[in-house]
Amino acid sequence: MARLIYSGQALADLERLTDFLLEQVANAALATMDLIEEALAILRRHPYIGRRLDDDLYELVISRGKTGYVALYSFEEHHDVVLVLTIKHQREAGYGAK
Repeated sequence: MARLIYSGQALADLERLTDFLLEQVANAALATMDLIEEALAILRRHPYIGRRLDDDLYELVISRGKTGYVALYSFEEHHDVVLVLTIKHQREAGYGAK
């Protein structure tokens, strides 16, 4: 089973998304964050489940009703590590991964 590691950008994205949800729809914030974490945890067993963007990057779509979230990640097979690079709401433009 692969290790799941979050980049600094991905952790900042989770914090930003949580803050936004708490301001806008506080009653759904915890459930939404749990949904995102559960979806990302699947990558530990199934790192190739996401849509391949290029040789190194994958995109995992996390559905939440009519919208959802997108996680950009890489799988370092030789180290058995999934690195979550960034997490955005589907309505956000681009990734801005660093």
